[in-house]
Amino acid sequence: MKLKKRVFGVFYFLAIVISSNLKAYCQVDALVNIKNAEQVITVGGPDADISGFSSSSIQIAIDAIKSRGGGTVKLFPGVYVITAPVRLSDNITLSGEGESTILRKSDGFKTSFIVDADWGMLKAKVSDVNGFQKGTGIELYDDEHDKGWGVTTAVITDIIGNTIYFDNNTVNDYLASLNGTVSNACSVIEGTNVENISISNLTVQGNKSTNDYINGCRGGGIYLFKAKNCLVENVKVNDFNGDSFSWQITENISVKNCEASNGGGLGFHPGTGSDHSVVEGCKSHNNKEDGIFLCWRVQNGVFRNNQVYNNGRYGVSIGHKDTDNIFENNHVFENGLHGVYFRDENEQNGGDRNTFMKNIVENNGISQKSYGFYIDGETHDINLRGNIIRTTPGGKGNQIGAVFVGKKASLINISENSISGSKETVYEKK
Repeated sequence: MKLKKRVFGVFYFLAIVISSNLKAYCQVDALVNIKNAEQVITVGGPDADISGFSSSSIQIAIDAIKSRGGGTVKLFPGVYVITAPVRLSDNITLSGEGESTILRKSDGFKTSFIVDADWGMLKAKVSDVNGFQKGTGIELYDDEHDKGWGVTTAVITDIIGNTIYFDNNTVNDYLASLNGTVSNACSVIEGTNVENISISNLTVQGNKSTNDYINGCRGGGIYLFKAKNCLVENVKVNDFNGDSFSWQITENISVKNCEASNGGGLGFHPGTGSDHSVVEGCKSHNNKEDGIFLCWRVQNGVFRNNQVYNNGRYGVSIGHKDTDNIFENNHVFENGLHGVYFRDENEQNGGDRNTFMKNIVENNGISQKSYGFYIDGETHDINLRGNIIRTTPGGKGNQIGAVFVGKKASLINISENSISGSKETVYEKK
């Protein structure tokens, strides 16, 4: 009887395998759509499809692959000088060969307006055009509109006399009397209104010391805007004068095994209604501001297995409607202020329902007395479970307490954590 069962089992297994293979074979035979080979265009040295180590060479390849419906632009090793943002389109992969493929931002240049650049304009009259050329990436601003969404970014399309023409309408009235400025600060790689793109295996060198600052709402070393279903993987951004990685108004953005270092702004900046972001296996260190900054309405994200250290401000910052995110197995240490900071928001706009589990948060407060976790505002439903929160003997920083809970915060679950070297939980008096 056992032998019969074994024989039946063997025949049943073979029947499944044959049926599966037959199904696959039939699917190939029943092909009704044209199967095209993957489109690949190479850029770089003399053996590449497109020679040259510049942003314009890369852009020629991207535009060509776009006309074919998408594909891969492969960057050979070398140093590419970036004078304008490399603009990606749907269904395109931009890939290099790791640290040997370097996209270096060109030296900075800026000049002042001669005439006000009013809202909606596509030109500006400036005092000096010698640092610009057709195809240069630019930003426009004045003293009242130099932050956030107040800045205009564009690419120069023509120069006649002292007038530059560009491809995006200005988003504010920029006044010469308020130090109206045009600079060649721009993103290195950007995807605007794109889907299904991939950026991988390359290094961005931002050349921070010569370049003007650009705010992360409008630009970054890697910048995505109104983008969906995108992957950034094995990319290093170093020394960029702004946010190293910024994505705004997005869905399903994955940033994996990337590094943000020595930037003039934030390390990783998911913001402005970005839903279902994944930041995994990344490093964010030695940036001027926060290591990971969740801006407004960053929701349903996963932040896992990251190292966040030596940043000038907070390790992780959470605030305006940044809800329902999970932080797991991250190491947050030796940042200037609090390791994790929940910003001061009212009850309607709090960064609620966030979970931190199995993280190590230690030795923060390099600049001043700080906490591992500082929960400010009318924040509620925060779960801190199974974390290691500590100040180590001889460790850097002045992390005087594990968790600070502000008087307006509520429903803060603190459980199963290992706390050592400082006060455990401090509740501000109501």
